[in-house]
Amino acid sequence: MYSYFLIAAMALTTMAIRFLPFVLFKEKTPAFIMYLGKILPYCTMAMLVVFCLKDVNITSLSGFMPEMIAVMAVILLHKWKHNTSLSIVVGTVIYMFLVQRIFR
Repeated sequence: MYSYFLIAAMALTTMAIRFLPFVLFKEKTPAFIMYLGKILPYCTMAMLVVFCLKDVNITSLSGFMPEMIAVMAVILLHKWKHNTSLSIVVGTVIYMFLVQRIFR
């Protein structure tokens, strides 16, 4: 029974968080919220890049080359195709191939 209450509490909390902006901003969305909506996706992506590259070892060739090649592949592919999912999948495949086969 405890599990059901826990799931219900999590579902209600999630729904409240999702519906709260629509209740609060019925009339007009404030400029600050619009600004956050424009800037936060870029901030999130930058934070993910920093998180992914924080442990790169730049003292050895095999420590940073797979990451740099994969990052460049993601950037170039995204500039070419403008498809985030494709860029992430291909970059991951390239990185895993390089780490497991080339830079052991």
